[in-house]
Amino acid sequence: MTELTLWYEQPAIEWTEALPIGNGRLGAMVFGGATREHLQLNESTLWSGGPYSPINPEALPHLAEVRELIFAGRYADAEALANKHSMARPHLEMSYQPAGDLWLDFGHEGTITDYRRSLDLDSAVAEVTYRHDGVTFRREIFVSAMAGVLVLRLSADRPGALSFALSLDSPQVGTVEPLDTHTLRFTGVNRAEHGVPGALRFAIEASIVAAGGTVAANANGLAVSAADEVLVMLDAATSFRRYDDVSGDPVAAIGARLPAALSKPYAQLLAEHLAEHRRLFRRLSVDLGTSDVEALPTDVRIARDDAATDPGLAALYLQFGRYLMISSSRPGTQPATLQGIWNKETSPPWGSKYTANINLQMNYWLPDPANLGECVEPLIEMTEELAIAGAAMARAHYGARGWMMHHNTDLWRATGPVDGAKWGLWPTGGAWLCAQLWDHVSFAGDDALVQRLYPVIRGAAEFMLDVLVPLPGSDYLVMSPSLSPENVHPHGAALCAGPTMDNQIVRDLFTAAIEAAARLGLDDEFRAELETARSRLPPHSIGMAGQLQEWLEDWDMDAPEMHHRHVSHLYGLYPSRQISLDGTPELAVAARRSLEIRGDDATGWGVGWRLNLWARLRDGEHAHAVLARLLGPERTYPNMFDAHPPFQIDGNFGGAAGMIEMLVQSGGGTIHLLPALPRAWPDGDVQGVLVRGGITLDLNWRGGKLQRAKLLSRADQTVTLIYAGQEMTVALQKDEPLATTW
Repeated sequence: MTELTLWYEQPAIEWTEALPIGNGRLGAMVFGGATREHLQLNESTLWSGGPYSPINPEALPHLAEVRELIFAGRYADAEALANKHSMARPHLEMSYQPAGDLWLDFGHEGTITDYRRSLDLDSAVAEVTYRHDGVTFRREIFVSAMAGVLVLRLSADRPGALSFALSLDSPQVGTVEPLDTHTLRFTGVNRAEHGVPGALRFAIEASIVAAGGTVAANANGLAVSAADEVLVMLDAATSFRRYDDVSGDPVAAIGARLPAALSKPYAQLLAEHLAEHRRLFRRLSVDLGTSDVEALPTDVRIARDDAATDPGLAALYLQFGRYLMISSSRPGTQPATLQGIWNKETSPPWGSKYTANINLQMNYWLPDPANLGECVEPLIEMTEELAIAGAAMARAHYGARGWMMHHNTDLWRATGPVDGAKWGLWPTGGAWLCAQLWDHVSFAGDDALVQRLYPVIRGAAEFMLDVLVPLPGSDYLVMSPSLSPENVHPHGAALCAGPTMDNQIVRDLFTAAIEAAARLGLDDEFRAELETARSRLPPHSIGMAGQLQEWLEDWDMDAPEMHHRHVSHLYGLYPSRQISLDGTPELAVAARRSLEIRGDDATGWGVGWRLNLWARLRDGEHAHAVLARLLGPERTYPNMFDAHPPFQIDGNFGGAAGMIEMLVQSGGGTIHLLPALPRAWPDGDVQGVLVRGGITLDLNWRGGKLQRAKLLSRADQTVTLIYAGQEMTVALQKDEPLATTW
């Protein structure tokens, strides 16, 4: 049985040592101090600023001139002009914010022994135990998706041993006051940022239920004396209702949840929490082998930096990624940010927002194959809202129909180009979201979802039809201005025309729109228009070094950053399937050459992307070497958070997705079994992987050889299984399992 617990022999000192818990909306980082417990708190809708429009009226009048400069080869001049006239106002977006901090001061003096801090992924319960002065103390902490609140249970093996002070504070502006002897409330407002006034009100409320002893309020918070057992329940809320509506009542929202939770016994709260969490988490199990080092604390295993002798650490990392997804992205919540729902900084790196030139998309590579399709719902809702906000941007900045977004957005669904033209003037973010959601359909197989997504996909395609322009001297249609995120080409700029990634994404978008319309029996003329435009997109090109070109021109070997973290032009290999070993072997070889030139070292998420690419090339040994780099102490913090550095959760999600990609690949009615199995995993078992076509798959292998595959399909269909050069075509019947042996 694969170990499913992160555990440590000391409290967390740094934030990246603390343990994350959450329900998609409410999150906490548990430090586990024996003398002083600290829970750093987040609420998914607490951001800076408020509803705003980033439209710059100067952008459209200067668009043609920017294009002319690009086509004339005056790239730096084009970028300078774009920086002056084309960027959003404000040119930066809002940032995700910490809500506050819960402190419990126990006043323990003297020696602490038998300390253990843990997070059980199967129960989503963090636990702290230790002995002090002959008493064993225990804390159990979880955030319930069912009750909607954080639950903290404190107990001891001696009656009357629990005495502590509870306090609340926040880096936001506000006040804290006791409502009665058992309840403490912080009320505040969010921060203004980049000239956008703060528009949110928010509240945090903590209540105590004690068995035995006394509870009293004082100027500093609440004080518990000589209790046998204590429950602390906490909730937070903001006035956010929608990206354009902040009229909510945070106190009323808490009032609808917290009293209901307080009325239930702990055993019921825990049972409801476990049932809901395990409904999702237990859909997939993975065993990659065991070793003696599994008896070591998690931070020690990471510090060993030896993935080859610790296959269980890889399995734990995969399941930790699934745990983070369940904890930070549930229906009815916001999508996972650059840091999921966990952030301690008022000015976090990159605003802890949504970066849509890889990071947001990478967050959602995992849930479908990991059998967590419901967790994609916040991304769908965000895209629907972006389609509304992005329609105004399409008209104002490009004079185009449909909708679009650039490389970033925030809670307020801003879609403008930010951070400077070098990074921000990339109009393809919305197209990528649509292409990714169409792939989600291939896992879900839901006709209702096709109908829901088609207006969004159609709108993104309309925008692209309007902004694609002829490339001088050719019949090609290209995006201009654009760039290859976030790389500079040899001509002193990033802006260019028709970068490879754009051509790949637009090709996937047009294909999605064509297929969706055909499936719904709609828009024959529009489909024909898309087919014509798709045929005029530039094809892939192979450069002088045998590499897949990143740009239309063969600039790759002269680019200033040969080992850039982004491998944007390899989108066609992964996550897309435009390039494959079977379908386009020459291009696959070129993509491999590009990977070799770029190198394996990158930021955390960059390593995660490379893992998926090497897996897609079916090179298990190279993929495992990249995974080992990801699991080492340079790219994984002691709490298993991904180290960009700093922490970014996309590396966790991308790395976990890459591990599944090593074990199974699917598409077009074909399923590759163990396509990139490394020698480090000779024996293993995985149950519950979801593959395209809505098929749940179980695999078992021994001595590096597949033993058995079991499939369960949501619909009648025929698929081809491929393993080690052998093919097997099987007819699947809805909801009837089929097992094969090899």
